[in-house]
Amino acid sequence: MNGERFAGICLQLAGRANQAWGELTGDWLRETAGRRDQIIGKAKQASALAQEDAARQLRDFQHHHRNWHF
Repeated sequence: MNGERFAGICLQLAGRANQAWGELTGDWLRETAGRRDQIIGKAKQASALAQEDAARQLRDFQHHHRNWHF
């Protein structure tokens, strides 16, 4: 797990906490900010997963084609 993926997960958790606190206190701005943070966190996590997958595919290709040079 890389740092970007971890940051996305943490942002989602913080967003859930903000959303819950906003619902509890009736603060719709905090609730909305929490939802926004969750969406941004999901996007960061998905982006990091895509980057990890691309790096894995490149490593696999290089491993299977050792004699091939870029």
